[in-house]
Amino acid sequence: MRSPEQISVDTARRIALAAQGFADPRPSGRIDVRHLRRVVDRVGVLQLDSVNVVCRSHYLPVFARLGAYPRETLDRMAWESRGRALFEFWGHSASLLPLSAFPLLRWRMQAATAFKWDTLSLARWRESWDPAIQAPWAVLSGMARLHRERPGLVDEVLALVAERGPVAARDANPDGVRHGNGQDIGTGQMWNWQDAKIALEWLFCMGRVTTAARKGFERLYDLTERVIPADVRSVPAPSAEDAQRELIRIAARACGVATEKQLRGYFGLNADHSKARIRELVDADELTPVRVAGVPQQMYLWPGSQQPGQVRARALLSPFDSLIWNRDRMLQLFGFHYRISIYTPEAQRHDGYYVMPFLLGDRLVARVDVKADRKDSVLRVPVANIEPDASEREVVGELVAELRLMADWLELDRVATDGGGSLGPALSQALISRRS
Repeated sequence: MRSPEQISVDTARRIALAAQGFADPRPSGRIDVRHLRRVVDRVGVLQLDSVNVVCRSHYLPVFARLGAYPRETLDRMAWESRGRALFEFWGHSASLLPLSAFPLLRWRMQAATAFKWDTLSLARWRESWDPAIQAPWAVLSGMARLHRERPGLVDEVLALVAERGPVAARDANPDGVRHGNGQDIGTGQMWNWQDAKIALEWLFCMGRVTTAARKGFERLYDLTERVIPADVRSVPAPSAEDAQRELIRIAARACGVATEKQLRGYFGLNADHSKARIRELVDADELTPVRVAGVPQQMYLWPGSQQPGQVRARALLSPFDSLIWNRDRMLQLFGFHYRISIYTPEAQRHDGYYVMPFLLGDRLVARVDVKADRKDSVLRVPVANIEPDASEREVVGELVAELRLMADWLELDRVATDGGGSLGPALSQALISRRS
Protein backbone atom coordinates (compact mmCIF):
# COMPACT_ATOMS: atom_id res chain seq x y z
CA MET A 1 0.00 0.00 0.00
CA ARG A 2 1.34 3.43 -0.98
CA SER A 3 2.19 5.79 1.87
CA PRO A 4 -0.21 8.75 2.26
CA GLU A 5 0.79 12.01 0.58
CA GLN A 6 2.48 14.52 2.89
CA ILE A 7 1.31 18.16 2.85
CA SER A 8 2.35 21.14 4.93
CA VAL A 9 0.06 22.71 7.49
CA ASP A 10 0.13 25.97 5.48
CA THR A 11 -1.16 24.12 2.42
CA ALA A 12 -3.81 22.33 4.48
CA ARG A 13 -4.97 25.63 5.97
CA ARG A 14 -5.34 27.27 2.55
CA ILE A 15 -7.18 24.20 1.24
CA ALA A 16 -9.60 24.48 4.18
CA LEU A 17 -10.16 28.21 3.59
CA ALA A 18 -10.74 27.73 -0.13
CA ALA A 19 -13.20 24.89 0.50
CA GLN A 20 -15.22 27.23 2.73
CA GLY A 21 -15.23 30.01 0.12
CA PHE A 22 -12.64 32.32 1.63
CA ALA A 23 -10.26 32.19 -1.34
CA ASP A 24 -12.82 33.95 -3.53
CA PRO A 25 -13.10 37.75 -3.53
CA ARG A 26 -16.35 39.16 -2.21
CA PRO A 27 -18.81 40.31 -4.88
CA SER A 28 -18.32 43.92 -5.91
CA GLY A 29 -21.83 44.60 -7.16
CA ARG A 30 -25.37 43.71 -6.17
CA ILE A 31 -25.60 40.53 -4.10
CA ASP A 32 -28.59 38.35 -4.94
CA VAL A 33 -29.97 34.89 -4.33
CA ARG A 34 -27.43 33.28 -6.68
CA HIS A 35 -24.57 34.37 -4.44
CA LEU A 36 -26.33 33.07 -1.34
CA ARG A 37 -27.10 29.75 -3.01
CA ARG A 38 -23.42 29.36 -3.86
CA VAL A 39 -22.40 29.95 -0.25
CA VAL A 40 -24.95 27.49 1.12
CA ASP A 41 -24.11 24.86 -1.48
CA ARG A 42 -20.43 25.26 -0.66
CA VAL A 43 -20.66 25.03 3.14
CA GLY A 44 -23.58 22.58 3.02
CA VAL A 45 -25.31 23.81 6.18
CA LEU A 46 -25.88 26.98 8.23
CA GLN A 47 -26.13 26.46 11.97
CA LEU A 48 -29.05 28.11 13.77
CA ASP A 49 -28.71 29.57 17.23
CA SER A 50 -30.91 31.90 19.26
CA VAL A 51 -28.04 34.13 20.48
CA ASN A 52 -28.61 37.63 19.08
CA VAL A 53 -25.66 39.60 20.45
CA VAL A 54 -24.59 40.76 16.98
CA CYS A 55 -27.41 39.25 14.95
CA ARG A 56 -28.82 35.74 14.56
CA SER A 57 -25.95 33.37 13.94
CA HIS A 58 -27.09 31.98 10.58
CA TYR A 59 -26.74 35.40 8.95
CA LEU A 60 -23.08 35.83 9.93
CA PRO A 61 -21.34 33.08 7.91
CA VAL A 62 -22.92 34.48 4.74
CA PHE A 63 -21.74 38.00 5.64
CA ALA A 64 -18.23 36.66 6.34
CA ARG A 65 -18.03 35.32 2.77
CA LEU A 66 -20.06 37.86 0.79
CA GLY A 67 -19.93 41.09 2.76
CA ALA A 68 -23.02 43.26 3.13
CA TYR A 69 -25.90 41.29 1.62
CA PRO A 70 -29.68 41.72 2.14
CA ARG A 71 -30.67 39.49 5.06
CA GLU A 72 -34.22 39.38 3.77
CA THR A 73 -32.92 37.34 0.82
CA LEU A 74 -31.81 34.59 3.20
CA ASP A 75 -35.15 34.88 5.02
CA ARG A 76 -37.03 34.29 1.76
CA MET A 77 -34.85 31.30 0.93
CA ALA A 78 -35.52 29.78 4.36
CA TRP A 79 -39.05 30.74 5.31
CA GLU A 80 -41.15 31.96 2.40
CA SER A 81 -42.99 29.48 0.24
CA ARG A 82 -42.36 31.25 -3.08
CA GLY A 83 -38.60 31.56 -2.72
CA ARG A 84 -37.93 28.56 -0.49
CA ALA A 85 -34.57 26.95 -1.17
CA LEU A 86 -33.71 25.87 2.39
CA PHE A 87 -35.35 23.88 5.15
CA GLU A 88 -34.74 23.36 8.86
CA PHE A 89 -33.62 20.10 10.36
CA TRP A 90 -30.95 18.53 12.53
CA GLY A 91 -27.82 18.77 10.39
CA HIS A 92 -25.00 20.27 12.42
CA SER A 93 -27.20 20.86 15.47
CA ALA A 94 -30.28 22.88 14.47
CA SER A 95 -29.57 23.96 10.92
CA LEU A 96 -30.70 25.44 7.65
CA LEU A 97 -29.92 23.08 4.78
CA PRO A 98 -30.47 23.17 1.01
CA LEU A 99 -33.60 21.34 -0.12
CA SER A 100 -31.37 18.85 -1.94
CA ALA A 101 -30.36 17.52 1.50
CA PHE A 102 -33.93 16.63 2.47
CA PRO A 103 -33.81 13.06 1.07
CA LEU A 104 -30.40 12.54 2.71
CA LEU A 105 -31.89 13.10 6.16
CA ARG A 106 -34.96 10.90 5.76
CA TRP A 107 -33.09 8.04 7.49
CA ARG A 108 -32.92 10.19 10.61
CA MET A 109 -36.64 10.92 10.38
CA GLN A 110 -37.34 7.22 9.90
CA ALA A 111 -35.19 6.32 12.92
CA ALA A 112 -37.23 8.69 15.09
CA THR A 113 -40.51 7.37 13.69
CA ALA A 114 -39.53 3.76 14.39
CA PHE A 115 -38.22 4.36 17.89
CA LYS A 116 -39.93 2.25 20.57
CA TRP A 117 -40.22 4.31 23.73
CA ASP A 118 -41.32 1.36 25.82
CA THR A 119 -37.96 -0.34 25.22
CA LEU A 120 -36.04 2.55 26.71
CA SER A 121 -34.58 2.18 30.18
CA LEU A 122 -34.29 5.66 31.65
CA ALA A 123 -31.50 4.42 33.90
CA ARG A 124 -29.52 3.67 30.73
CA TRP A 125 -30.83 6.56 28.65
CA ARG A 126 -27.58 7.76 27.10
CA GLU A 127 -26.37 4.25 26.33
CA SER A 128 -29.73 3.23 24.88
CA TRP A 129 -30.36 6.23 22.68
CA ASP A 130 -30.17 5.71 18.92
CA PRO A 131 -27.33 7.96 17.66
CA ALA A 132 -29.14 8.44 14.35
CA ILE A 133 -31.64 10.68 16.12
CA GLN A 134 -30.60 14.25 16.79
CA ALA A 135 -32.65 16.21 19.35
CA PRO A 136 -32.06 18.33 22.46
CA TRP A 137 -31.94 16.56 25.80
CA ALA A 138 -35.10 18.37 26.94
CA VAL A 139 -37.04 16.85 24.03
CA LEU A 140 -35.66 13.34 24.53
CA SER A 141 -36.27 13.22 28.27
CA GLY A 142 -39.60 15.01 27.85
CA MET A 143 -40.80 12.47 25.31
CA ALA A 144 -39.94 9.59 27.67
CA ARG A 145 -42.18 11.26 30.27
CA LEU A 146 -44.97 12.00 27.79
CA HIS A 147 -44.94 8.40 26.60
CA ARG A 148 -45.83 7.37 30.14
CA GLU A 149 -48.16 10.20 31.10
CA ARG A 150 -49.89 11.16 27.84
CA PRO A 151 -49.05 8.71 25.05
CA GLY A 152 -51.68 10.20 22.74
CA LEU A 153 -50.44 13.78 22.92
CA VAL A 154 -48.18 13.61 19.87
CA ASP A 155 -51.10 12.50 17.69
CA GLU A 156 -53.31 15.20 19.22
CA VAL A 157 -50.77 17.90 18.46
CA LEU A 158 -50.28 16.59 14.92
CA ALA A 159 -54.04 16.79 14.34
CA LEU A 160 -54.07 20.36 15.66
CA VAL A 161 -51.27 21.38 13.29
CA ALA A 162 -53.13 19.75 10.40
CA GLU A 163 -56.21 21.80 11.28
CA ARG A 164 -54.67 25.13 12.27
CA GLY A 165 -51.08 25.25 11.01
CA PRO A 166 -48.79 27.07 10.80
CA VAL A 167 -48.80 27.41 14.59
CA ALA A 168 -46.36 28.44 17.29
CA ALA A 169 -45.70 26.03 20.15
CA ARG A 170 -47.44 28.31 22.64
CA ASP A 171 -50.62 28.07 20.56
CA ALA A 172 -50.48 24.32 20.04
CA ASN A 173 -52.43 23.00 23.04
CA PRO A 174 -55.08 20.59 21.82
CA ASP A 175 -57.61 22.02 24.32
CA GLY A 176 -56.99 25.55 23.08
CA VAL A 177 -55.93 26.75 26.54
CA ARG A 178 -52.53 28.33 27.01
CA HIS A 179 -50.77 27.06 30.11
CA GLY A 180 -47.90 28.90 31.74
CA ASN A 181 -44.33 28.13 32.76
CA GLY A 182 -44.64 24.36 32.69
CA GLN A 183 -47.30 24.29 35.41
CA ASP A 184 -50.76 22.77 35.12
CA ILE A 185 -53.24 25.54 35.97
CA GLY A 186 -56.32 23.59 36.81
CA THR A 187 -57.69 22.47 33.47
CA GLY A 188 -57.49 18.85 34.58
CA GLN A 189 -55.03 18.06 31.79
CA MET A 190 -51.74 16.25 32.42
CA TRP A 191 -49.82 18.45 29.99
CA ASN A 192 -49.11 22.12 29.30
CA TRP A 193 -47.78 24.30 26.50
CA GLN A 194 -44.24 23.06 27.15
CA ASP A 195 -45.51 19.51 26.63
CA ALA A 196 -46.99 20.61 23.32
CA LYS A 197 -43.59 22.06 22.40
CA ILE A 198 -41.94 18.72 23.20
CA ALA A 199 -44.51 16.92 21.04
CA LEU A 200 -43.94 19.38 18.19
CA GLU A 201 -40.20 18.92 18.39
CA TRP A 202 -40.60 15.16 18.26
CA LEU A 203 -42.88 15.47 15.25
CA PHE A 204 -40.16 17.68 13.76
CA CYS A 205 -37.57 14.91 14.36
CA MET A 206 -39.89 12.43 12.63
CA GLY A 207 -40.29 14.75 9.66
CA ARG A 208 -44.06 14.96 10.18
CA VAL A 209 -43.95 18.73 10.76
CA THR A 210 -41.34 21.32 9.91
CA THR A 211 -40.73 25.05 10.19
CA ALA A 212 -43.00 26.90 7.80
CA ALA A 213 -41.85 30.35 8.90
CA ARG A 214 -40.48 32.22 11.87
CA LYS A 215 -42.07 35.10 13.73
CA GLY A 216 -39.13 36.91 15.24
CA PHE A 217 -37.14 33.79 15.96
CA GLU A 218 -40.14 31.71 17.07
CA ARG A 219 -40.84 28.67 14.95
CA LEU A 220 -44.20 28.33 13.24
CA TYR A 221 -44.82 24.64 12.61
CA ASP A 222 -46.82 23.14 9.77
CA LEU A 223 -47.23 19.76 8.10
CA THR A 224 -44.14 18.89 6.11
CA GLU A 225 -46.18 18.23 2.98
CA ARG A 226 -47.44 21.83 3.10
CA VAL A 227 -43.90 23.24 3.40
CA ILE A 228 -41.42 21.09 1.47
CA PRO A 229 -42.09 21.22 -2.30
CA ALA A 230 -43.66 18.10 -3.79
CA ASP A 231 -40.77 17.49 -6.20
CA VAL A 232 -38.37 17.36 -3.24
CA ARG A 233 -40.60 15.08 -1.15
CA SER A 234 -41.06 12.73 -4.09
CA VAL A 235 -37.34 11.96 -4.38
CA PRO A 236 -36.90 8.40 -3.06
CA ALA A 237 -35.10 8.24 0.26
CA PRO A 238 -31.69 6.60 -0.15
CA SER A 239 -30.64 3.90 2.26
CA ALA A 240 -29.08 5.07 5.51
CA GLU A 241 -25.67 3.93 4.23
CA ASP A 242 -26.02 5.79 0.91
CA ALA A 243 -27.24 8.91 2.70
CA GLN A 244 -24.37 8.82 5.18
CA ARG A 245 -21.90 8.38 2.34
CA GLU A 246 -23.26 11.46 0.59
CA LEU A 247 -23.20 13.49 3.81
CA ILE A 248 -19.52 12.56 4.20
CA ARG A 249 -18.92 13.70 0.61
CA ILE A 250 -20.57 17.05 1.34
CA ALA A 251 -18.54 17.42 4.53
CA ALA A 252 -15.31 16.52 2.71
CA ARG A 253 -15.96 19.08 -0.04
CA ALA A 254 -16.79 21.71 2.59
CA CYS A 255 -13.70 20.95 4.69
CA GLY A 256 -11.22 20.31 1.88
CA VAL A 257 -9.00 18.32 4.20
CA ALA A 258 -10.09 16.87 7.55
CA THR A 259 -9.78 14.03 10.02
CA GLU A 260 -12.43 11.34 10.36
CA LYS A 261 -13.71 12.99 13.54
CA GLN A 262 -14.01 16.35 11.78
CA LEU A 263 -15.89 14.84 8.85
CA ARG A 264 -18.13 12.92 11.24
CA GLY A 265 -18.96 16.02 13.26
CA TYR A 266 -19.98 18.13 10.27
CA PHE A 267 -23.38 16.41 10.22
CA GLY A 268 -23.25 14.76 13.63
CA LEU A 269 -22.79 11.20 12.39
CA ASN A 270 -22.13 8.17 14.55
CA ALA A 271 -18.44 7.17 14.69
CA ASP A 272 -19.06 3.63 13.42
CA HIS A 273 -21.10 4.95 10.49
CA SER A 274 -18.52 7.61 9.66
CA LYS A 275 -15.54 5.24 9.73
CA ALA A 276 -17.29 2.73 7.51
CA ARG A 277 -18.37 5.34 4.95
CA ILE A 278 -14.91 6.92 4.83
CA ARG A 279 -13.31 3.52 4.20
CA GLU A 280 -15.74 3.00 1.32
CA LEU A 281 -14.95 6.41 -0.17
CA VAL A 282 -11.20 5.83 0.13
CA ASP A 283 -11.58 2.44 -1.59
CA ALA A 284 -13.52 4.17 -4.37
CA ASP A 285 -10.78 6.85 -4.74
CA GLU A 286 -13.24 9.56 -3.71
CA LEU A 287 -11.18 10.50 -0.66
CA THR A 288 -7.39 10.63 -0.50
CA PRO A 289 -5.61 9.84 2.78
CA VAL A 290 -2.96 12.47 3.53
CA ARG A 291 -0.60 13.34 6.34
CA VAL A 292 -0.45 16.96 7.42
CA ALA A 293 2.77 18.06 9.08
CA GLY A 294 2.30 18.37 12.83
CA VAL A 295 -1.11 16.66 12.87
CA PRO A 296 -0.89 13.16 14.39
CA GLN A 297 -4.27 11.98 13.09
CA GLN A 298 -4.86 10.67 9.57
CA MET A 299 -6.50 13.34 7.41
CA TYR A 300 -8.49 12.95 4.21
CA LEU A 301 -8.29 15.23 1.18
CA TRP A 302 -11.22 15.84 -1.14
CA PRO A 303 -9.58 15.31 -4.55
CA GLY A 304 -11.32 18.28 -6.18
CA SER A 305 -10.19 20.76 -3.55
CA GLN A 306 -8.54 24.00 -4.58
CA GLN A 307 -4.96 24.41 -3.36
CA PRO A 308 -4.34 28.16 -3.68
CA GLY A 309 -0.86 29.56 -3.23
CA GLN A 310 -2.30 32.38 -1.15
CA VAL A 311 -5.58 33.48 0.39
CA ARG A 312 -6.51 37.15 0.82
CA ALA A 313 -9.51 36.82 3.11
CA ARG A 314 -10.87 39.30 5.65
CA ALA A 315 -13.74 38.26 7.90
CA LEU A 316 -15.10 38.27 11.42
CA LEU A 317 -16.22 34.72 12.15
CA SER A 318 -19.29 33.83 14.16
CA PRO A 319 -18.65 31.26 16.91
CA PHE A 320 -21.07 29.11 14.89
CA ASP A 321 -19.29 29.45 11.53
CA SER A 322 -18.62 26.09 9.87
CA LEU A 323 -14.95 26.98 9.33
CA ILE A 324 -14.37 26.87 13.10
CA TRP A 325 -16.88 24.28 14.37
CA ASN A 326 -14.14 21.84 15.32
CA ARG A 327 -11.83 23.33 17.96
CA ASP A 328 -9.11 20.69 17.41
CA ARG A 329 -9.08 21.66 13.73
CA MET A 330 -8.59 25.33 14.61
CA LEU A 331 -5.59 24.41 16.71
CA GLN A 332 -4.15 22.02 14.13
CA LEU A 333 -4.50 24.30 11.09
CA PHE A 334 -4.42 27.80 12.58
CA GLY A 335 -2.59 27.37 15.89
CA PHE A 336 -5.65 29.02 17.46
CA HIS A 337 -7.06 27.77 20.75
CA TYR A 338 -10.72 28.80 20.94
CA ARG A 339 -13.75 28.20 23.12
CA ILE A 340 -17.17 29.87 22.89
CA SER A 341 -17.12 32.45 25.67
CA ILE A 342 -20.90 32.76 25.98
CA TYR A 343 -20.82 29.38 27.73
CA THR A 344 -17.92 30.38 30.01
CA PRO A 345 -18.48 31.89 33.48
CA GLU A 346 -17.82 35.63 33.38
CA ALA A 347 -14.88 35.44 35.78
CA GLN A 348 -13.13 33.00 33.44
CA ARG A 349 -13.55 35.04 30.25
CA HIS A 350 -10.38 36.55 28.86
CA ASP A 351 -11.50 37.84 25.49
CA GLY A 352 -15.04 39.01 26.21
CA TYR A 353 -18.52 37.53 25.72
CA TYR A 354 -19.30 37.14 21.99
CA VAL A 355 -15.79 36.57 20.70
CA MET A 356 -15.38 36.54 16.92
CA PRO A 357 -12.04 35.32 15.52
CA PHE A 358 -10.71 37.76 12.92
CA LEU A 359 -9.48 36.11 9.72
CA LEU A 360 -6.95 38.13 7.73
CA GLY A 361 -5.22 36.54 4.77
CA ASP A 362 -4.94 32.88 5.73
CA ARG A 363 -4.46 33.46 9.47
CA LEU A 364 -6.63 34.04 12.50
CA VAL A 365 -5.00 37.20 13.83
CA ALA A 366 -7.25 38.53 16.61
CA ARG A 367 -10.15 37.80 18.97
CA VAL A 368 -12.80 40.50 18.87
CA ASP A 369 -15.68 40.82 21.32
CA VAL A 370 -18.56 42.35 19.34
CA LYS A 371 -22.00 43.56 20.41
CA ALA A 372 -24.74 45.32 18.44
CA ASP A 373 -26.14 48.08 20.67
CA ARG A 374 -29.35 48.68 18.76
CA LYS A 375 -30.71 51.21 21.25
CA ASP A 376 -27.80 53.60 20.69
CA SER A 377 -27.13 52.43 17.10
CA VAL A 378 -23.54 51.41 17.88
CA LEU A 379 -21.48 48.36 17.04
CA ARG A 380 -19.47 48.00 20.24
CA VAL A 381 -16.12 46.27 20.74
CA PRO A 382 -15.57 45.90 24.50
CA VAL A 383 -12.41 43.78 24.07
CA ALA A 384 -10.01 43.06 21.21
CA ASN A 385 -6.89 40.91 21.61
CA ILE A 386 -4.27 40.39 18.93
CA GLU A 387 -2.59 37.03 18.41
CA PRO A 388 1.09 36.82 19.42
CA ASP A 389 2.47 36.39 15.90
CA ALA A 390 0.28 39.05 14.23
CA SER A 391 1.30 42.60 13.30
CA GLU A 392 -0.76 45.28 15.03
CA ARG A 393 -0.06 47.71 12.22
CA GLU A 394 -1.43 45.29 9.60
CA VAL A 395 -4.38 44.09 11.66
CA VAL A 396 -5.92 47.25 13.08
CA GLY A 397 -6.71 49.04 9.81
CA GLU A 398 -8.29 45.94 8.27
CA LEU A 399 -10.27 45.27 11.43
CA VAL A 400 -11.65 48.82 11.48
CA ALA A 401 -12.73 48.43 7.86
CA GLU A 402 -14.47 45.12 8.58
CA LEU A 403 -16.21 46.48 11.68
CA ARG A 404 -17.42 49.50 9.70
CA LEU A 405 -18.74 47.22 6.95
CA MET A 406 -20.56 45.13 9.57
CA ALA A 407 -22.03 48.20 11.26
CA ASP A 408 -23.39 49.49 7.94
CA TRP A 409 -24.85 46.06 7.17
CA LEU A 410 -26.58 45.99 10.57
CA GLU A 411 -27.78 49.59 10.03
CA LEU A 412 -25.81 50.91 13.01
CA ASP A 413 -24.47 54.45 12.86
CA ARG A 414 -21.01 53.99 14.31
CA VAL A 415 -18.37 51.68 15.74
CA ALA A 416 -17.07 52.23 19.28
CA THR A 417 -14.62 50.42 21.53
CA ASP A 418 -14.06 50.37 25.27
CA GLY A 419 -10.34 50.04 24.62
CA GLY A 420 -10.10 46.68 26.35
CA GLY A 421 -7.58 44.01 25.40
CA SER A 422 -4.14 44.17 23.85
CA LEU A 423 -5.48 45.60 20.59
CA GLY A 424 -7.92 47.97 22.31
CA PRO A 425 -5.80 51.17 22.46
CA ALA A 426 -4.71 50.93 18.83
CA LEU A 427 -8.24 50.12 17.72
CA SER A 428 -9.60 53.08 19.70
CA GLN A 429 -7.08 55.43 18.11
CA ALA A 430 -7.80 54.10 14.63
CA LEU A 431 -11.54 54.64 15.09
CA ILE A 432 -10.93 58.21 16.26
CA SER A 433 -8.68 58.86 13.28
CA ARG A 434 -11.26 57.45 10.90
CA ARG A 435 -13.95 59.78 12.24
CA SER A 436 -11.76 62.89 12.14
